[in-house]
Amino acid sequence: MYILNGIVYGGEPMNPVKVLKIKVLPDKIMLLTFSNGETRLFDATILEGEVFNPLNNEDVFSSAVIDHGIVTWANGEIDCAPEYMYQNSYSYQVVA
Repeated sequence: MYILNGIVYGGEPMNPVKVLKIKVLPDKIMLLTFSNGETRLFDATILEGEVFNPLNNEDVFSSAVIDHGIVTWANGEIDCAPEYMYQNSYSYQVVA
């Protein structure tokens, strides 16, 4: 737990990260490169709630773009915090 600007947060503080690069893979998987240099796999099936329902359409999901370090869909109507994507993704080794 930590306090920032008078607000108590659960968990540990995290340095801000941005998404620099995305590659959409089959089955709602994304390969994301973050501003800290890490490349990670994100399984977007964990995105729940009515706002994310359009992502079940493959055309909508594959139209992901980066806007100021945030992954967005549907012309910015849907987005996901890069910190959430980082914390809920898996380490991935890029083979050169």
